[in-house]
Amino acid sequence: MRYRRLGRTNLQISEIGHGLWGMSGWTGSDDQQSAQALKAAAGLGCNFFDTAWAYGQGKSDSLLGELLLSNSQLFAASKVPPMNGKWPASAAYKYEDVFPDQHVLNHTHLIRAALGGRAIDLLQFHVWDDSWAENKQWLRTVEKLKKDGHIHYFGLSLNRWEPANGIKAIRTGCVDTVQVIYNIFDQAPEDELFSACAELDVGIIARVPLDEGSLAGNLTPETRFPDNDW
Repeated sequence: MRYRRLGRTNLQISEIGHGLWGMSGWTGSDDQQSAQALKAAAGLGCNFFDTAWAYGQGKSDSLLGELLLSNSQLFAASKVPPMNGKWPASAAYKYEDVFPDQHVLNHTHLIRAALGGRAIDLLQFHVWDDSWAENKQWLRTVEKLKKDGHIHYFGLSLNRWEPANGIKAIRTGCVDTVQVIYNIFDQAPEDELFSACAELDVGIIARVPLDEGSLAGNLTPETRFPDNDW
């Protein structure tokens, strides 16, 4: 396994991370098999795991929390869901209706407990629209979460097909990472987002690099793993 620095976080994370979307109770998912897959990934050198509260209302966070109890050297990333339950984000929605302070704080506590109680390595907003970038509320919220020791770093999960819809936010200096769809079918992030991230030393997490499995090829049962979700 090879490792890379995740932007200004300075975390040395594995180039291949493990997403937990498919472990949240989808048809055919099996908790024991999921736990075995997570353990196998860690054994192969994967040290970065990405989940979200919306993946089974905390189920995936709890599965990852079990792994973290046996390996404190792993890095956990999770996401706060939008309070209005709308994916993707839109300028038609007010920031206060999507990520109000108490909603963010409540889910931070829920996620932290599910992950075993330790500070969350990387907390992300599960949706984002740059019309909210100048709203001081989210800046204060993130600053307080860091100051109070609930999280180490903060990031955004950007809307599908809208990689530039986050550049205003990262220019505030408050965003440590962005998660964006990037694979051979969708390379739009190269147009504007990647250069802005390089300029500001913002870490990039490539979501669905295997296009949700379509680029994985014909794997044998011995080598098949659950699809990464980023």
